[in-house]
Amino acid sequence: MSGESRKASQKVDNEILSLLSKDCRLSNRELGRKSGRSPLTIKNHIDDLEERGIIKGYRVNLDYEKLGYNIIALVEVTISKGKMLEVEKHIANQSNVFAVYDITGTYDALILARFKNREDLSDMVKDLHKSPYIERTNTHIVLNVILEQFIYQFNEKKRIKQTFNKKN
Repeated sequence: MSGESRKASQKVDNEILSLLSKDCRLSNRELGRKSGRSPLTIKNHIDDLEERGIIKGYRVNLDYEKLGYNIIALVEVTISKGKMLEVEKHIANQSNVFAVYDITGTYDALILARFKNREDLSDMVKDLHKSPYIERTNTHIVLNVILEQFIYQFNEKKRIKQTFNKKN
């Protein structure tokens, strides 16, 4: 594939990914109509994206507050040397945990989790401290969600220039 055709193919991929991230239920026909391409072209690109592991699955976008999960917590964790992966895998299996990251800085890992109430959050933190491999935790509770999106907007999102005026 030439550089020019690779670039064109990548543009189609980006359009498909952007559309699917907003609504993963769109059919190939609908995707084709929205992008100005044939359903077969769309199918071929999606098959390729799935085969390359870029599309790993299709998910529903839930409103967790309506399900009663009103608390989002970020828990920083310091883990004993040599036990990080083992501990992180255990944490990742908890039903209310939706992300576990290795991080740089004072802490080793960052856990993102949702809870129905403070008691559930407290129980999780106490359970973490029962592990002989958890040395320390630092918990943050989200007060307001300003932006929480998992929509693919590569080449779509524009930077917003913001000016702050000084009051004299």
